[in-house]
Amino acid sequence: MATAETQTMVVGIDDSEHSTYALQWTLDHFFANSTVNPPFKLVIVHAKPSPSSVVGLAGPGAAEVLPYVDSDLKRIAARVVEKAKEICSSKSVHDFVVEVVEGDARNILCEAVEKHHASILVVGSHGYGAIKRAVLGSVSDYCAHHAHCTVMIVKRPKTKH
Repeated sequence: MATAETQTMVVGIDDSEHSTYALQWTLDHFFANSTVNPPFKLVIVHAKPSPSSVVGLAGPGAAEVLPYVDSDLKRIAARVVEKAKEICSSKSVHDFVVEVVEGDARNILCEAVEKHHASILVVGSHGYGAIKRAVLGSVSDYCAHHAHCTVMIVKRPKTKH
């Protein structure tokens, strides 16, 4: 008799409230009350931008700035990981893996899906309008079209004033 192997869920996180909400929502809806036999193996992935992608084509002097930018990006990544661990702990989810991978979030998340043979990818939605999304590019839109699994985009409810 074949045994069913637990499927893998990848959750993409960054330092935004939108991704924090997406992680909390996912834990509440998929992992609540299942500390013994969680429905998924949970892999939390943070794509740390490369220093050169942040500095861009800054011209002369950019090379001197890169170590400082890299230090800041590492500090942000550590803060993102710590926040994810705190959220998981507060929801009594202790069986998870956190990965920090340098590169563009779109590619990193799609590669994580392949690496872990994930059946679902969860990303938050920044709620950008059409123009901002066209200029900045949408990680969720890219993943929805390129990830080889189900993609769940978690939108944070708009607050009423």
